[in-house]
Formats: sequence, C-alpha cells, structure tokens
Amino acid sequence: MVNTTTTAGLIGVVLLARHGDRTGYYQEPTTYNSTQAYITPLGEQQEFELGSFLRNTYLNPDSPSFIQNVSTDVVNVDQLTVRADAGGGNVILNSAYALLQGLYPSTKKSEMTLANGTTILPPLGGYQYVPVESLEFWQSPSLTSWMECEYFQYHLARLYVSSAFINMSTTAAPFLTALKPYLGGVSNNFTNMIYDHVNVQYTYNKTYYETLPPTFLQQARYYSDWLQRNVFTDSVQNGIGQISIRTLLPEIFWALGNMTKTSNQVKMNIQEIDYKPFISLFNVTNATLTDPEIAGTVNYASVVALELSQNSQGQHEVSMKFKNGTQDSQFRQLKMFGNTSITLDSFIHQLFWTTINSTNNWCFSCNQTVHRGCSVFNYSNDPFLYGYGTGYTG
Repeated sequence: MVNTTTTAGLIGVVLLARHGDRTGYYQEPTTYNSTQAYITPLGEQQEFELGSFLRNTYLNPDSPSFIQNVSTDVVNVDQLTVRADAGGGNVILNSAYALLQGLYPSTKKSEMTLANGTTILPPLGGYQYVPVESLEFWQSPSLTSWMECEYFQYHLARLYVSSAFINMSTTAAPFLTALKPYLGGVSNNFTNMIYDHVNVQYTYNKTYYETLPPTFLQQARYYSDWLQRNVFTDSVQNGIGQISIRTLLPEIFWALGNMTKTSNQVKMNIQEIDYKPFISLFNVTNATLTDPEIAGTVNYASVVALELSQNSQGQHEVSMKFKNGTQDSQFRQLKMFGNTSITLDSFIHQLFWTTINSTNNWCFSCNQTVHRGCSVFNYSNDPFLYGYGTGYTG
C-alpha cells in the first residue's frame, strides 16, 4: 500500500507550522498566560491549504524539493512524526489535523482487502489517519516554555520600563486613544494584545468591518509586531526572551540528526506551534538581518522548513525557508548566519549552547521550583537559584 520513489531530492525536512485562524483570546501582559481559543472554519481551510502546499512541495516527484523515498499517496506513518501543543481550546492540535488532511488527503488507494476477500475503504472516501502527539502544558515545557517561567516574567517587567518601550508607547498613544471606541471592553494599554481583538472583530463582525477607519488594522498590526518582537527576542542568543525556541531546538537537532542515519525512516518532522518560536528562531539565526520584514508576528498557517540535503562532498546541509501564511504563494529562501545553507554540524554548533533540553534545565533556567514538574528536583544547595550569583534577580 505504500508507494515510494527513489528520485534524488531532499533527505528530509523539519517543519514548524503555525496554527490557523482562531477565535479571540487574551494573553496576560505580565505572564503571557493565555485564555482558551478555538480554530475556525477559516483556520481549518488555511491549514488544509498549507498541507496541500507542503504535499506539492515535498511529495511531488516533479518538485525540486521532493523527499527521497517518501510515500506520496498513501501515508506511511513510520515516515512522519507530528507533535502539537494541546493547550487551550486545542486550536493548535486541530490545526495539525487539518494540515494533515491536505498533506495526505483521502484516497481510494488506502483501501485494503481482508482475508475473506472483502475490500474495505476507510471512511470519508479513504480518509488517512495520521497519529499526532499532543503535548499538554503539564507534560513538558518544550512547546510553551515561557509559561510559569519567572525569569521570562522579569524579562517582561524590564521591557515595560525600558526607554525603547516608553518611547514607542508614547508614539502609539494618539492611535491607541483613537482606537479605544473600537476595543469594546479591551484595555488600550500598549502592553495588551490589541491587534488580536481588532483582527478578530474585523474578520467576523460585519458592522465592525464596515466602520473601522482605514489604516487602523494596519497600525494595530505594526505596534503589535514591534511589541511581540521585543517580547520574544533578546540581546544575546541564550537570553530568556528567546526561550520559546531554546526549548524547541533540541527536538529540531534530534530530528535532523536522525534523518542522517541509514536506519532512520522518518522523512518529515512536523511541529505545530503558535507564533512565538518563529520570532525567536529568526532572531537567533540572524535571519532578520537580511530579511528584516520577517521580524514580527507571522501570519496564521505560516511555516518554516528546515530542509536536510547532502552536498557533493557528502556533508549534510540545512537550509531554512519560510512561507508567511496565505500572504505568500511560495517559500522564500532565508539566510542563517549569512548563508542560504550551512552544514548540519555548523547549525548545531552555533545554537546548541543556547538550548534548554530537559525539564530540569528549564526549571533552573526559569527560576522555577514548584510548577511544571520542578518540585521533584532539589535545588537547595544551588547558589544560582533565585538569581544569586547571576545578577539576574529581576
């Protein structure tokens, strides 16, 4: 039932995909803990279209990015690893399912014949069920590492009193005052997720759509991008502002490394996430130096592809590409550390020292001793806990 092709192409790919359009939600400005949100039919369609795009890119034998020996029509679940944040209202988890419907759509080729000769076609015209690992908040901080992280909260507090923030807040003040009648009960404080409210209302409220003044949506996005860029980046690669990617990098390294092994079967590793790791990833790889327009919040159903190939010298290389939701029809090539591709060894070497690769490591990095499993570790003799010896006490 699994059909493969041996045409030369990529060895494999790690995909970071943002969820699709969702209902409105709120992030508390001093912690970034959030309320529940649910995927919308628009979001489901965005993710399905993303899956179809990825299918045409990586599963089409005529594509220059075709993955060697991958099953093209009937999914081989051993070739696919999919993980999704299961928090909130499952908007990210359900986005993963919608993406997979586009990546491996229903097909009659998935039918099978039983021992008695009966032919069975899966429901919905041959729907293909792909396993997804759902990661709950309490299981691991890997996909939600900023939550319950005390040092990240200190990072937020310092940002809100910085001269850069105060200056931008002053610049935004006239706009935020003019926007207040369109915010309902949402505070127009610069720390708030004002764009999210405006965007949701503009998308689903006809009266709002017809009455919101021109440029208000764009201005709200501009200020939101500035804020999120400063929240989820830092001045150094291993800064706490980059924590959203620092806990995800170990999975990326592991996946790419495994793909270089002859015994490995996995061709695609998909991480369904929210917008935060994208901002941090682009910053730690210096991708924003050559493409500054990608520095803000990525659109719904955006995707980063870390493609693994082998050069003529036999070295494994990694290339990073980006598609900004439905705004882009194709991937754009990004540069990491000034190069369109770098060896896998170099990629790992330049970022490994920044990683947070265990719950224990996360607890220490976040100054957390109680929540998210940290209470099982003994830090009583650690001089660096609570910032002593680091100068990082908030």
